[in-house]
Amino acid sequence: MTYRLGLTGSIGMGKSTTAQMFRDLGVPVWDADAAVHRLYQGAAVGPVGALCPAAVQDGQIDRAALKNWIARDPGALAKLEAVVHPLVAADRAEFIAQADAPLMVLDLPLLFETGADVDGVLVVTAPADVQRARVLARPGMDDAQLDRILARQMPDAEKRTRADFVIETLDMDSTRAAVQDLVSKLGAQDA
Repeated sequence: MTYRLGLTGSIGMGKSTTAQMFRDLGVPVWDADAAVHRLYQGAAVGPVGALCPAAVQDGQIDRAALKNWIARDPGALAKLEAVVHPLVAADRAEFIAQADAPLMVLDLPLLFETGADVDGVLVVTAPADVQRARVLARPGMDDAQLDRILARQMPDAEKRTRADFVIETLDMDSTRAAVQDLVSKLGAQDA
């Protein structure tokens, strides 16, 4: 049986980099954000378009148009999530069903908020000043936008207390070593 490791962490904590380190070690990784991007070019176009026709551009979902709709309509996000979350869950279930490895990683930014079914949780973390510097280095990001994002996320300290495993992502070498140790430990388990 495959051990399903949920990977999560707040914005700027190193989830994508850590997920790639698992991939580099041959561990199958399912990425929730990538699934949403795929769905916005396929299965979600019709249902999302029915909610917000202006969001469909050239046969796919225009994320900027969705952002505008969500900003204008207080109920829009809940409507969008009601359509997209089941599609994402189905995509994840298909990935899990096809797994043929002792360990898989499910990269789930909202793991605690959505309650995904995993065997263990890995939280990646970094000090708040490092997190802020990483996020503010992104194009188009500013302090106000970061603060709005952080206000909607479960605090890092709470995520760490709920985790089975925690990796601090201060530098690539120590993060890679921690990932390798975890793969060795979990890949050898009978889940």
